[in-house]
Amino acid sequence: MSSYMLPAQIEAYSNEGYLIIRNFLNTEEVTKLQQIAFDDGAMRKHAFDLNDQAGKKTKLTLWYKPGNDAYGLLTRSNRMVSGADSLMEGKSAVCHFHSKLMQKEPKVGGAWEWHQDYGYWYKNEFLLPDQMISVMIAITDANKENGCLQVIKGSHKMGRVEHGFAGEQVGASQRYVDLALKTMELVYVELKAGDVLFFHPNLLHRSEANLSDNARWSLISVYNRSSNIPYNEPSQSSTIPVEAVPDDALLEWENQLIDDNANFLEKEKDQALK
Repeated sequence: MSSYMLPAQIEAYSNEGYLIIRNFLNTEEVTKLQQIAFDDGAMRKHAFDLNDQAGKKTKLTLWYKPGNDAYGLLTRSNRMVSGADSLMEGKSAVCHFHSKLMQKEPKVGGAWEWHQDYGYWYKNEFLLPDQMISVMIAITDANKENGCLQVIKGSHKMGRVEHGFAGEQVGASQRYVDLALKTMELVYVELKAGDVLFFHPNLLHRSEANLSDNARWSLISVYNRSSNIPYNEPSQSSTIPVEAVPDDALLEWENQLIDDNANFLEKEKDQALK
């Protein structure tokens, strides 16, 4: 698979645990994704709340199977798949584990506690976190005022730290977070709509509550190598190779509506997996 990634970008990801690419999507693509996110009945029907420690709520919609809807075509696009392929270790096929639409509403959107994504996925018994990656597309602008992502640069090199419950979320050991912040840089990942963030499963990250007047919505798609088999994950999607599509499919192809074939996760099932 051909890649647009420069060696310097791959090196930055390896050293820092994340990579930002500006203007990953153009204005027309962003507008289309925003309209669907705000108006799509299926997205809202399958959304559920997770409470932070203060009782504020972050709403998310999670699904496993990317289809021919706009979000599925974006997840399957060459730019997403080849980007993940360039940054993950290993050589086996790129697979889609899951995608989620994060909906942090104005004034009420809750915080996410410090955690590593592998703090969750370790419980699914994925053995090789370097063969996984999260790719976050900013659907709306993300900044300090509306609770943008914060990361600890280079913290992925610590490996997995212990996690426990923080409200209805899984949070990293505060002791190790505090130690990391003594020697590593805290970065506020401010993004414009259409920017993308690639980040490692062991990168420590969090976000504040959204106390602003503006929503913060983002899509996070998670990719995995087909050889990185999970031994406690019922969806099976993470070992099915992605059928990549051209980048222009998002605008040029006839988009279907996302439906229950996407295999949405319900909150009751989410709690049972933790």
